[in-house]
Amino acid sequence: MNDKLDVLAFGAHPDDVEIMCAGTLVKLAREGYKVGMISLTGGESGTRGTPQDRKKEFTTATAIMSLKTGEILDIPDGQVHVSEANKIKVIKTLRKYRPKIVMAPHWETRHPDHSQCSYLVRQAVFASGLKNLDTGQQHYRPKNLFYYMELYDFTPSFIIDISETFEIKLQAIQAHQSQFYNPDENNKEQEQTFISSPEFFDYIRIRAQYWGHKMGVAYGEPFYVREPVGLQKAGDLLHIKTFWR
Repeated sequence: MNDKLDVLAFGAHPDDVEIMCAGTLVKLAREGYKVGMISLTGGESGTRGTPQDRKKEFTTATAIMSLKTGEILDIPDGQVHVSEANKIKVIKTLRKYRPKIVMAPHWETRHPDHSQCSYLVRQAVFASGLKNLDTGQQHYRPKNLFYYMELYDFTPSFIIDISETFEIKLQAIQAHQSQFYNPDENNKEQEQTFISSPEFFDYIRIRAQYWGHKMGVAYGEPFYVREPVGLQKAGDLLHIKTFWR
């Protein structure tokens, strides 16, 4: 079986990737690319939902997004940090799927696990290319690491137009019924969290509209790249869209 992917997005918990960059992943999948997402933990320390709930919801979201794979690693929730054991787990995943592009959260963010996810994935992406680091797999280093935006804003390196996939993004988020507001259930009986209010979906939509407006479209998702972006063909300049005028 060929497990190779074009794009692999990492998050610390089930639902992280869906909230932040599902629109882009769905768009890539629709364009024929092989796309997957990884949750480092099962989210078992979260306030709402059981590990079984969260695994089932993650699987549902993966199907809604038409991704090739959605995998949950066994890093304990709340213990996402750069350790040799955690790094090896991510390296094995990278060498298994051999993605051309990796996505991870920007390191400046609200949740400590998300920030540590960023550092961990960055170190693993580099170390995965080291020939003498033996995991029983062929060494491999992805071509690019792109960071998606979470709560804290940054100046994007680029914005992806997700106007045609935004509603699918919302469906993927809503698949995590244990975590978000559900009008069909009595959520007052459950302890409330940062993301469980009905207003949270307004926030998701407004943020996507804001970044979409920056490039003159309905909805957008911003990304940051540490390294300079190079274009092999000068003609690719003609396809870059800005909205300065």
